[in-house]
Amino acid sequence: MNTGRKLLKVILTGATGMVGEGVLHECLLSKEVESVLVINRKPCGVSDPKLKEIIHSDFFNLEPVKELLKGYNTCLFCLGVSSVGMEKEVYYKLTYTLTLSFATVLSALNPDMTFCYISGAGTDSTEQGKVAWARVKGKTENDLMKLPFSAVYNFRPAILEPTKGLHNTLSFYKYTGWLLPIIRVVMPNYLTKLSELGRAMIACAVNGYSKHQVEVKDIKILADS
Repeated sequence: MNTGRKLLKVILTGATGMVGEGVLHECLLSKEVESVLVINRKPCGVSDPKLKEIIHSDFFNLEPVKELLKGYNTCLFCLGVSSVGMEKEVYYKLTYTLTLSFATVLSALNPDMTFCYISGAGTDSTEQGKVAWARVKGKTENDLMKLPFSAVYNFRPAILEPTKGLHNTLSFYKYTGWLLPIIRVVMPNYLTKLSELGRAMIACAVNGYSKHQVEVKDIKILADS
């Protein structure tokens, strides 16, 4: 329940993917969230009094919708792609270039904004490691931190347990979901519920957090706060 803290006016990306849909679901349930503006390439298929939607095809050029992005205090950036089977240059463009392009516009429009970025466990903050995707994610995190936002938090989930009843759960989970209870016991620091990730992002935007790289154990702490 909100007790005089700021209500969140959220811009959310990635709502047509599993993670973004799950985070959006938690936003619509949360009393801390006043409104949500979803920006997508296609409709997310969700209707709610809190929700507005912009359909925009080119995330590298926000000029046509720029005026509609003013007046928000939170961005939950859940848009992302897997590096599996993707050329390094394409992955870099769709991960680093797209994210920084989008965030740079928002930071100029809403300098009091808190920006929460879905990164990933194993991200390389040094940008010097052997794993290409981890270097790209690390560079993305590092350069987001340089933008003139009120605060930036980089969330690093590992294995996510889907939220039941949502539409964009990856088919992978239909065949491996039976493993999740085992992982929860054997590797508890690698598994979080998608609902916990959403609640953690909301809590972080409302209250802040002591760390800017938010690992699995931090997500669980924030989700229960």
